[in-house]
Amino acid sequence: MEFEVSYTLENEQQFWDELEDIVSAKCQSHELIDNALRSYLTFTTNYKGEYINTEHDIARCSYRLLESALFAAHRDYIRRQIVYSLLQEDSPNTLHFVIAFLLFDGRQNDITFEMMSEEGAFPRLVELILAKTDDDAGLHRVLLETLYDMSRIQRLRIQDLILIEDDFIVYMFQIIESLSDDVNDPYHYPVIRVILILNEQYMVSAHDPTPSQSSPTIQLTNKVIKILCSHGSSYKTFGENIILLLNRESETSLQLLILKLLYLLFTTPPTYEYFYTNDLHVLLDIILRNLLDLPPSAMALRHTYLRVLHPLLAFTQLKHPPHYKRNELVRLLAMMAEDGNNHFGAVDETTKRLVNRCGRVKWLKDQEIPSNPTSPTKLKQRLLSVSMPSAMESSLSVMEVAAQTSKPGVQTPSRAKDGERSAEQKGAIDAGVGGAWQQNSEAVVERVTPSNEVAVKAIEAEKSPFEVEGEA
Repeated sequence: MEFEVSYTLENEQQFWDELEDIVSAKCQSHELIDNALRSYLTFTTNYKGEYINTEHDIARCSYRLLESALFAAHRDYIRRQIVYSLLQEDSPNTLHFVIAFLLFDGRQNDITFEMMSEEGAFPRLVELILAKTDDDAGLHRVLLETLYDMSRIQRLRIQDLILIEDDFIVYMFQIIESLSDDVNDPYHYPVIRVILILNEQYMVSAHDPTPSQSSPTIQLTNKVIKILCSHGSSYKTFGENIILLLNRESETSLQLLILKLLYLLFTTPPTYEYFYTNDLHVLLDIILRNLLDLPPSAMALRHTYLRVLHPLLAFTQLKHPPHYKRNELVRLLAMMAEDGNNHFGAVDETTKRLVNRCGRVKWLKDQEIPSNPTSPTKLKQRLLSVSMPSAMESSLSVMEVAAQTSKPGVQTPSRAKDGERSAEQKGAIDAGVGGAWQQNSEAVVERVTPSNEVAVKAIEAEKSPFEVEGEA
């Protein structure tokens, strides 16, 4: 029995009614299920551009199938058949519906992304992303989001990481550079997240090998760091954007992704000076603000910030005079190392060790701690004010940074009670990234409204990879 019907529609409501009939079919055999899925993809593809015109419409089609009786009764078989369609289909319009279904299903069920990995979907996604044409921007964005989400919930196989060529990483950086005049472009966020998650995959693979890896003896090259080492001067926009994202981002997992890349950049000699000096000033402002804002419960995140802070101070342009916010740094480090400090409370041994490491940076060690200690509130105000104007770390430190994870959607806790003021401070810092800063501390700084609010909300349902509890 063939499950194919010819449709003549007069309006949009008829389209949705017919789609509901297709996904409501009662199928008792694999052949009938295949016919129903074929009808779903043919029907939606045929009316793309007529009744399906937006990403919302494509998502609506996906959820019609996801919430259908057909999927409820045969979910495992349908998932696998859709994955096979991804591997075999060439039509961009059909692929758009296939990828959208897998993305929305995977965000609710890790098993979908795991199945995709088992069936070899990762290299297929990379291939399709590289094959982008000018008329399929929506498909390209969904492919990027799927590659990111699939890589977030599991460790990629060595054989998949090996397949990533330099050209793919270069292409990602080139997209960001081509959109450098429009920070609100929807491509910025998905592309940056792909770069960040690939960097994390390289780090974990290199510093946390497991018996499950099929080729544990293969030494992978971190292609993200490799390209920035050799061509970093051509991709400065990426650096500016990850500092902006760190300033705006309230989700712990994404902060950690950014911090992991920053750590490698600041501990790899060819990328010591990848960032503009003014942008390093902004980054230091952000790190100091967050160290003061984080409550005692965010110990692991505080440790990661401190691990990034040391090479930032020791190896980048910040080591050269005039030393930016040296007094404030010395005061903050002294407070963090002090037992029973009213602001930070009890100090654990790891924090003391990391603070002492930062304090041993030469241009800080030569600075005397002021005899009139500044209160945490006043110090915070001073730190938050916008100023107007192979790795050198141990392999243990790299492993500790690589191991830190957090579930996506979990918001970073903060001591800040004045949300409006915090937003203004973040906006002021945003305004300093990538541009020359004036010297007048009373100057009016343009407030930048975060452009990724919609994107952040859209990923709240994502899962976390390599979940590691406790402190590294």
